[in-house]
Amino acid sequence: MGGVMRETGVRHAVQRMADLYSRFLSVLLALCVFILIFPVALQVFARFTDFLPHYIWTEEMARFLLVWTIMIGAMVGLKEGIHFNVDLWPDMKGRPRAALDLVTGVFVLGFAAAFLWYGMEFVDFAWFRISELAELPLWLIHLAWPILGFSWLLFGGLKFYDDLKTLFGGEAP
Repeated sequence: MGGVMRETGVRHAVQRMADLYSRFLSVLLALCVFILIFPVALQVFARFTDFLPHYIWTEEMARFLLVWTIMIGAMVGLKEGIHFNVDLWPDMKGRPRAALDLVTGVFVLGFAAAFLWYGMEFVDFAWFRISELAELPLWLIHLAWPILGFSWLLFGGLKFYDDLKTLFGGEAP
């Protein structure tokens, strides 16, 4: 009995942390999209007007922000269950649904582990490098990959645990 309560308490604490992290990512995603408007607008105006200089750094800043926006969107999408979702049997519930979700969960967790592992190597590769135009440290953009892997492991792991519990316990969380 104590082990079940301890397991439920740990699961609840991890879920709360994941929910807070997800809210933070959602705010960060909105902020990235909002900030992305600035360098892109400068680029457009600089191309079609003579009173604005052609800012080289705006292209690189837009690229950095776009990569982060995509990666954060993928993190939030997995948490909300909409990223890797091809629902061939939308009416399926309970244990059969959990069994199918476990199959996809294995692949999601595999990709998450690959993004985390190789993402850390990617950051290490870029640690002492800078971008060509704006001279920004490249590890800032490369850091998105291991953070994506960690986030997918967290969110995908919680979903995987819930599906296992449903499959073997018969209860949907």
